[in-house]
Amino acid sequence: MPAAAGSETGAAEIKPRIGVLAVQGGFQRHVEHLELAGADPFEVRLPVDLEGLDGLILPGGESTTIVMGIENAGLAPAILAHHEAGRPILGTCAGMIVAGREHLGLIDITTKRNAFGRQLASFEDDIEVDGVLEGTIRAVFIRAPWVESTGEGVKVLSEVRDHPVAVRQGTVTALSFHPELTPDNRIHKWFTGACTA
Repeated sequence: MPAAAGSETGAAEIKPRIGVLAVQGGFQRHVEHLELAGADPFEVRLPVDLEGLDGLILPGGESTTIVMGIENAGLAPAILAHHEAGRPILGTCAGMIVAGREHLGLIDITTKRNAFGRQLASFEDDIEVDGVLEGTIRAVFIRAPWVESTGEGVKVLSEVRDHPVAVRQGTVTALSFHPELTPDNRIHKWFTGACTA
């Protein structure tokens, strides 16, 4: 009996603790998807919140407001330390912009904001994301950026209208769409797996 109880406890302990930046934007839906994916999600608002995390998501929202929130809370050094320790980071929509070289510099890309148009030009498309999932995923683009330039070592995982919308460099993956806005949980499951590797 004790051995069985211990194994159950052990299974609970291997859940990766994944932070979701919660200074602004659509962080709550990411938290819900991470729970379903078998992670232990945690809302990040202060530098101390990044301690002990296995991964971090930079969600969509308004990139300027997110950057200001990071600055006001003094989060940049802690995010950079998380990155330098080799822990996975996923940026979605505005999170892609924030992760790029104009802001945190976590991934060597430049982006164009609202590249596909404003709110009324929002759209969905079935895309493939190389190295992340098999088959296609329904991607939701809302005032989405695209990648304008990539540095050496950045791999393009997906393109829409001849522009990169998913890229990776090292442990940082950036998507210009919102994987949290559909029932499809595969990207969060993939990221949860990446955080346990």
